[in-house]
Order: sequence, then structure tokens, then C-alpha cells
Amino acid sequence: MTDLRAERERAGLTQARLAEITGIAASNLSAYESGKRQASPAMLDRIRRAMIRPSDRLRAHRDEVRDLIRRNGGHNPRVFGSVARGDDTPMSDVDIVVDVRPEDAWRFVSTSRELSELLGVHVDVVTEGGLRAKHRDVLAEAVPL
Repeated sequence: MTDLRAERERAGLTQARLAEITGIAASNLSAYESGKRQASPAMLDRIRRAMIRPSDRLRAHRDEVRDLIRRNGGHNPRVFGSVARGDDTPMSDVDIVVDVRPEDAWRFVSTSRELSELLGVHVDVVTEGGLRAKHRDVLAEAVPL
């Protein structure tokens, strides 16, 4: 028997938010969690996929992410924000700061979109040179990818 409630709570989601993400009625999720109703294997898979944290997705695709950034002219990728702190939830985005040479900046335009498609979550990519002074504090918490 699975403990969906514990999994959902570990993911930092309310029942209402998980229902919204999955498109499953909250009453059905409640029934699955309480054991009043048994979810099919396909339904369990759908629910569990919705609870995957962006940090897990990033870890699973780390090499592909680094390769994509490199192909697009970036180097020294670092993660900051909730993923870097380890407090991301399934609704978090991934924040990445990279170094880009000025002559490669034009190649880097589509990187956020490509990474979002790869990971299945929203990815914000900023260049270190493009950070405004008031946002440069992100560099202190940024960790190498």
C-alpha cells in the first residue's frame, strides 16, 4: 500500500494544489489518500509525476543541461534560488546563472525555452554579466551545476 498523503506532504503540496496540477478532483485525491478508493497504476503514475521536484529533474538531466548550455555558448552554469537551497517544491522553477562571452550572446537567446522543454518545468537563465547590481546577491548562493 502506498502513502500518497505522505508523498504529497513531502513534495510540499496541498491536496487542492495537487488536484489543480493533475486535473484530478480533490475528492478523488482525498479518497486515494484515505484508502477509500484505490488508484489504478496509471493514476498513481500521473499523481507521482506531478510531485517530482525540479531539483530531481535537474539532477536526472544534469549532463544534458550542461551540454545544451555549452552548445548555446554558455559556460560555468550555476544554480541559485530554491533548487540551490534544497527547498524547491514541484511548483518551483529552476534558476540558472551562466557566463556568456559577448560574441556568443545571440546564440543564447533560446536557452531558457530549450531547458524548460527538456526538464518539463520553467527555467530562468540569466547571464552573470546581465545581472543588475541589486540582484548580484544571487551569486553568493549559486552552486555549480
